[in-house]
Amino acid sequence: MKAEQHCDALWEATRGEENEALFQYLFEGPFTERRGLEAWMKAMEGSEDPMYFAILDNATGKAVGRTSFLRIEPKHRCIEVGGILFSPLLQRKRGATEAMYLMMKYAFEELGNRRYEWKCNALNAPSRRAALRLGFTFEGIFRQHMIAKGQNRDTAWFSLIEKEWPSAKAAFEKWLEPDNFDESGAQRKSLSELRSEGAS
Repeated sequence: MKAEQHCDALWEATRGEENEALFQYLFEGPFTERRGLEAWMKAMEGSEDPMYFAILDNATGKAVGRTSFLRIEPKHRCIEVGGILFSPLLQRKRGATEAMYLMMKYAFEELGNRRYEWKCNALNAPSRRAALRLGFTFEGIFRQHMIAKGQNRDTAWFSLIEKEWPSAKAAFEKWLEPDNFDESGAQRKSLSELRSEGAS
């Protein structure tokens, strides 16, 4: 994720009072001025943990969200996905699921991880639903795990491990096939349905 390349698009996609809720459970933002977002992005450019990625719309080439790898532990072959922000241009779109699939595939198949983690504020019900939808297993609540924006944060932990990846991958790839969507773009089968069917 590069500020010079992606700041303008991310600013346009996430600015304004109507988008403040996007930052409710993040450690940064909301940004009231473009320069605040740019400064944060520039600070993150040099970071290796977390390591941020812009999520681009294939049709426009513009950034419509961002995500990161963090708590990267090569010794234990464990990595976390987090810092996820989907703008309204990405929310509930195929591209959002595809981005999460590509991150997961890279973590397991290119980086050789054996454990892939998802953590979120325990109050963040949409994030918890998303983790389960994507195939993660809920592991529990770490009480008062962090302080976020001056408040105690209980953290919900989820994981997917290497032996689960092949079946998760098959479900993702079946879900992403064009014929799984009708003319209006609505899914014909959900990820959970495809997982239960073995994505054959």
